[in-house]
Amino acid sequence: MTLKGKHIVLGITGSIAAYKAAYLLRAFIKKGAEVQVVITPAGKEFITPVTLSALSGKPVVSEFFTANDGTWHSHVDLGLWADAMVIAPATASSIGKMAHGIADNMLITTYLSSKAPVFIAPAMDLDMFAHPSTQHNLDLLRSYGNHIIEPTSGELASHLEGKGRMEEPDRIVAIIEDFFATQQSLSKKKVMITAGPTYEKLDPVRFIGNYSSGKMGFAIAEACAKAGAEVTLITGPVSLTTHHPGITRIDVESADEMYEAATASFTQSDAAIMCAAVADYKPATCSQQKMKRSGDDLTLQLVPNRDIAAALGKIKKKGQCLIGFALETNDEATNAQSKLEKKNLDFVVLNSLQNPGAGFRHDTNQVTIIERNGQSTDYPCKPKSEVADDIVALLAQYLNR
Repeated sequence: MTLKGKHIVLGITGSIAAYKAAYLLRAFIKKGAEVQVVITPAGKEFITPVTLSALSGKPVVSEFFTANDGTWHSHVDLGLWADAMVIAPATASSIGKMAHGIADNMLITTYLSSKAPVFIAPAMDLDMFAHPSTQHNLDLLRSYGNHIIEPTSGELASHLEGKGRMEEPDRIVAIIEDFFATQQSLSKKKVMITAGPTYEKLDPVRFIGNYSSGKMGFAIAEACAKAGAEVTLITGPVSLTTHHPGITRIDVESADEMYEAATASFTQSDAAIMCAAVADYKPATCSQQKMKRSGDDLTLQLVPNRDIAAALGKIKKKGQCLIGFALETNDEATNAQSKLEKKNLDFVVLNSLQNPGAGFRHDTNQVTIIERNGQSTDYPCKPKSEVADDIVALLAQYLNR
């Protein structure tokens, strides 16, 4: 069992969904984990520490010290002890406090001290969950490297129907198990990833580019590093930052610069994931001065850029894995299959601009993975961080054969 012997801090906040925490706690214990419950004062209004202590076999921590004997509960020690911290349910209030470092209770100080991965399962009414402030706080928590376990839709405590129900305990346990199962699946592997757009200069102030935000490539880089890989991330111009210390970032601007960086890095890599939206063409010439409007039509001569994925496919050695992306608008599967064969890819990740929530700038993606052996797997629309986990899981299978 992947949870056997793991130390889990289970944080419980003041939500009606706190009753689910008892089932979650019991499930962790059954899997062989050691669980320490930390509950907010509001959480104790919904479920008693006596119940939680009986299930965990440990005294429940809520205050900084025990009033009757003065025992000090160190949030720092708890943060170091944990292999994972799971906050379920997480209210809008606690999410806001975590996002902004408002350390006014034992749970938040433990969260701020934690060196372990943190999983947050929101639970609240649909309007609270959909509110821009809640969504902004969740985005902040994601940017810190936390894992958000999305709530489900259904009947809420308000008797309204919508998204806001805490994910079911069995599913939360499965997510944590999957995390530990894949955590070192790429240990001692070197993975190169390209991300973002390229800019092809027309003059000192103008360029040809595209709408790529880099979100998918950066999510894959974080997922690979989380799985134990040594990651080289070659990125075009984006406003994103990396978080995992196992990621080495190389910033480039043009397709030529990305080509040089990628071909140099690939020779030392076990795998390459070509997620960047590289311009197919560039201006034949670049003006050294800003081009002035003349009133006449302007004709630009474009020449093809070197195909990075195809170049890597030609030099790929036995044991190396090469993964491509195909963003299509029509004949999606046919075009993706053609790309896989022409560029000597092991598998290609297809996404279509026809699918809502997929493609550039979205925080979600909906993909189909097509493998060289002909197998095709469709995935539902999900956060790009989860899409990245799916890609890394398959990559690990290829590299560990």
